[in-house]
Amino acid sequence: MNNNPGESTDGLSGEETSLKPSTLIDLNVLRPFMRAPYLSAMATDRNVPTTENIPPNLLERIFYLLSVILMVITFPISVFMCLVILQEYQRAVVLRLGRLLPGGPRGPGLVFILPCIDVYIKVDLRTTSFDVSPQEILTKDMVTIKVDAVVYYSIKQPIDAVLQVFDHRGAVELLAKASLRNVAGTHMLLDLLMSKETLSKRIEAILDDCTDPWGVRVERVEVKEILLPDQLRRALAVEQEALREAKAKVAAAQGERDAVKTLKEAADIMETNPIALQLRYLQTLNTICNDKTLSYVFPFPVDIVRKMMK
Repeated sequence: MNNNPGESTDGLSGEETSLKPSTLIDLNVLRPFMRAPYLSAMATDRNVPTTENIPPNLLERIFYLLSVILMVITFPISVFMCLVILQEYQRAVVLRLGRLLPGGPRGPGLVFILPCIDVYIKVDLRTTSFDVSPQEILTKDMVTIKVDAVVYYSIKQPIDAVLQVFDHRGAVELLAKASLRNVAGTHMLLDLLMSKETLSKRIEAILDDCTDPWGVRVERVEVKEILLPDQLRRALAVEQEALREAKAKVAAAQGERDAVKTLKEAADIMETNPIALQLRYLQTLNTICNDKTLSYVFPFPVDIVRKMMK
């Protein structure tokens, strides 16, 4: 019985053969592919694969040494060309010979750049806003309106904002216009007029989800105004005025009904007590009398007139 785990016995020939780990996976075969760009793309989920984790080749090292020699020869003038000052709200994405340098974005403060081979792109991390121009939209109930909005966004991943999209501001603006038209076109006109905040939240969620691979965070979207055609605006104004007039007439009718009920109750009370009618008569005279009154009106019982006529 063989107790060595690194050796195996062939049952047919009786010969013992050893299995080495290198015979299972030949590293020499895979070594040329370890520097391939698609392996770097497999290590990240970026749309544009980056090669910051791949060591430089021979030609890149030669150019690196030449750049260092040039910097030493032109010292101290080269120091002013190699040092870049970044503000607290700025970051720099450095590309050396066209490849992203490892270590992420640089800054803030002093950043060292090698001459001739390094290129840096500044990225502002502060919140930026832009206005979405009025978009002509056809609502779900076939009404043509214009809607404008304002979008607030900021950069959360400077590397993605530089490498994954050509112009992050222009891309966000175009996406905001398309999202505004698509979302507003699925609602009725009255829903848009009554729920502008809900419309803003939905557009904000769509923009934030779509711009996440670009390193952009959409912080807020506000629908400013919904512009209606003049004819539709006049029609809505007439409709609202008619509703207000109808409500006013209903309120006046209810007031008349309440007044009649109150007068009927007062008449019933006066009928039971004749003195109450006389007191009401004296109160009415006191109300209409003043210093400038030239005539007085006295109620005269009709029964007395009938007796006199007879």
